Amino acid sequence: MNQDYIIPDNWSIIEEGFEEGRVKSSESLFSIGNGAMGQRANFEESYTGPSFPGSYIAGVYYPDKTKVGWWKNGYPEYFAKVLNAPNWIGINIIVNGEALDLKTCKMVEDFRRELNMKEGWYQRSFTATLANDHQIKVVSTRVLSMDLDELGVINYEIESLSGPAEITFKPYLDSGITNADANWEEKFWKTLEVKSEEQQGFITSKTLKTEYHACTFMQSQVLLNGKKIDAGFSEETTEDKIIYSYTVKVDKGEKVSLQKFAGYVTDMNHSREELVEAARTVISKGIQLGFEELLAMQKAAWAAIWEMADISINGDIRAQQGIRFNIFQLNQTYSGKDERLNIGPKGFTGEKYGGGAYWDTEAYCIPFYMATKDQQVARNLLTYRYNHLEKAIENAEKLGFKDGAALYPMVTMNGEESHNEWEITFEEIHRNGAMIFAIFNYVRFTGDFEYIPEKGLEVMIAVARFWKQRANFSKPKGKYVILGVTGPNEYENNINNNWYTNYIAKWCLEYCTAMVKQVKDGYRDDFDRIKGHTNLSYTEVLKWKEIAEEMYFPYSEELEVYLQQDNFLDKEIIPVKDLHKDQRPINQKWSWDRILRSCYIKQADVLQGFYLFEEQFSLESMEKHFDFYEPLTVHESSLSPCVHSIHAARLGRMDQAYDFYLRTSRLDLDDYNNEVKEGCHITSMAGTWMSIVEGFGGMRVVKDQLSFTPRIPNQWDSYSFKVNFRNQIVKVEVAADKSHFSLEGKESIDIIVKGKTITVEPNSPVTV
Repeated sequence: MNQDYIIPDNWSIIEEGFEEGRVKSSESLFSIGNGAMGQRANFEESYTGPSFPGSYIAGVYYPDKTKVGWWKNGYPEYFAKVLNAPNWIGINIIVNGEALDLKTCKMVEDFRRELNMKEGWYQRSFTATLANDHQIKVVSTRVLSMDLDELGVINYEIESLSGPAEITFKPYLDSGITNADANWEEKFWKTLEVKSEEQQGFITSKTLKTEYHACTFMQSQVLLNGKKIDAGFSEETTEDKIIYSYTVKVDKGEKVSLQKFAGYVTDMNHSREELVEAARTVISKGIQLGFEELLAMQKAAWAAIWEMADISINGDIRAQQGIRFNIFQLNQTYSGKDERLNIGPKGFTGEKYGGGAYWDTEAYCIPFYMATKDQQVARNLLTYRYNHLEKAIENAEKLGFKDGAALYPMVTMNGEESHNEWEITFEEIHRNGAMIFAIFNYVRFTGDFEYIPEKGLEVMIAVARFWKQRANFSKPKGKYVILGVTGPNEYENNINNNWYTNYIAKWCLEYCTAMVKQVKDGYRDDFDRIKGHTNLSYTEVLKWKEIAEEMYFPYSEELEVYLQQDNFLDKEIIPVKDLHKDQRPINQKWSWDRILRSCYIKQADVLQGFYLFEEQFSLESMEKHFDFYEPLTVHESSLSPCVHSIHAARLGRMDQAYDFYLRTSRLDLDDYNNEVKEGCHITSMAGTWMSIVEGFGGMRVVKDQLSFTPRIPNQWDSYSFKVNFRNQIVKVEVAADKSHFSLEGKESIDIIVKGKTITVEPNSPVTV
């Protein structure tokens, strides 16, 4: 654990005490969003200390030109980036002529932040003694509406503690912003119009290159002791800024607050010509409802989310706080309403990794959204990839593939590859398999086979064609091999026959072959359409089958384990426990050359395959592989601890499973990797959910039935969760000596518990 300042609480993330050195970390941890926009927890008032400003609009990006020392054929020209959008939260404060700035205050006391996850609001409070010795108390509450997702509202309240004061609020909009991670220090936005009328401000701007148009808007009202007043007003506009000024005189003990209604409308949802008018409509709705009603609506919206998504843990407050933080961040990052959107690794909490879609979505996030929301949400995530199929084919063509073979990008906003590290862009091709596994996983869980003839089979065929061309026959081995790859373990580059890559390629070819037959037999019209579109032939499908049957897998007869790649045992095998602590994390302490030659594994690789394809391996085999690879894994990827937690739970190693769970659930809260200031690890948070539901709960789908093998860590008294399985909501409650299963619905359901089938009737719990 690297930090421990977050106070344990069942429903809130809480920080007490102001420390300049942790401001950036807290800006990440206290971030808020509503699926359509989000922002880091930057101060509203001016702050001259270290800070990482960030406000983001879902789906709005910029293709920043790739910056490398050399160029390779097929290299992505751009690295697409989520953009730091125009700032609407700003409210500068002046008290008796002195600007409020926590960096320059004589004293800051009773500083407290709270991110209330149960109700969906963020609040900051403190008492400050300014340089002019005047003392004030501030309470600022911020909401990004889940119902009106173009609207945010801030209630910024000031109480004068040391006598009469003249307080000036200066709410502003600012489109003169930049990204922290710009490759060429260029601006990404161009301001088109700055407009102010009747105390409503509008800045219309567009992104360069991609030409997204957005209108950032605001209107404020002032309250004295809870009642609206007409405050002294003035305004100032520049080429990229609107600043309003409201001045109020107060006596000691009086409270004055500014309520700021603001947000974004974009041409993703409105015509460009009507953006200002659309913004006016949003403002009107916000003002009409008012801050208190918007807050009440927010509480109701989050209550509905938690009713389905919550995981309750009794007896372990840090574990409880961890899982709810993960679930909260996932829900405020992606709502599932818009199939044009996906889930960036940092969500709305930072800019690292560019904010694009990774294979994390398919391998980790889809199970969470399938089980905690309507199945349409997961279907939208699959449709996102289907809509990018032609781009995936273009990506493969750039690398020399042909005949409709597709390589889905490692990172993308619009379907084009935009990752700028060659060993990832060209070699981490296992991501292609995740696209197909996600379809299989979705159909297995939801029973919605219709997706395959409708959209899925075309994706499968294109990916199968890629694997056919990427594998080649080795005469010495008498098998098909896949050379020059990087597996999930990114601490090995340009290796041959990564076991996970070869296995998922084999599985994809087999699954696609089976689905071709199933669609041909049962959906003839769809099959004929797809065959005509793709020029699929019987000979081609036979070749897929041949490659799958003759795929090569490196294996050690002596150790009786599959090897991560051909030459893994050429390395010096030294367990992680024998590494001195001052060498960790190795990605920050070692040269890349030393890392690549070491036996150390960044994240689950072979064990990732054993997780996805568990039913194809015996428990004894899984245990042997776990015992070989886990001691060599440094878990320096956020995606690693959750997979190991699931495996450890299945093996009955509950203390180890618990330790991995705590690490994945509190990865950001405790800042294990010393990087939370850059943003939170949103996509791996879905893995945290999996570590409880699939790990401790043992949830699987077996022959179209839900199956559970419940286990519980010694540190917990009980835990519970719900899953939406084919529109039937099953609640699972697990204690040390028994488990309860109940059903919300109108029809009974058969489930498997520890290998035995039981029937659960609606509203009639069954105890096992």
